[in-house]
Amino acid sequence: MYHFVCPAKYRRVVFDGTVEAELKDICQQIELRYDMRFLEVGTDKDHVHFLIQALPRLAPAQIIRTVKSITAKEIFTRCPQVKKKLWGGEFWTDGYYVATVGRAEDTIRRYVQNQDKEEDYEQLLVQQSELF
Repeated sequence: MYHFVCPAKYRRVVFDGTVEAELKDICQQIELRYDMRFLEVGTDKDHVHFLIQALPRLAPAQIIRTVKSITAKEIFTRCPQVKKKLWGGEFWTDGYYVATVGRAEDTIRRYVQNQDKEEDYEQLLVQQSELF
């Protein structure tokens, strides 16, 4: 299980309600075609947190390459207004953050679910410090 964080290109604020809904729908479609499962998808204006479960034979780089390429293409197709905010034809930045998720799964899951909710952040820090 992996926790990925992927910023939009140029850290542009592109994840409104429409784009977020389309992103989640695209992720469900990816699940049907690939050996991975999206446990959570949370957006926060200019970046996305993915909690993804995949077979161990898939490297994290393979997983995120698949996710980023398919979601970028589909979001540009489904939400053409996003292309106006981003130039150069790229949706995601080149980099990403990834960490494996072990016994902190519930904490990470709540964190991803509560993206863009400032008041929940302090409670998450307290819970996380209790784990470690």
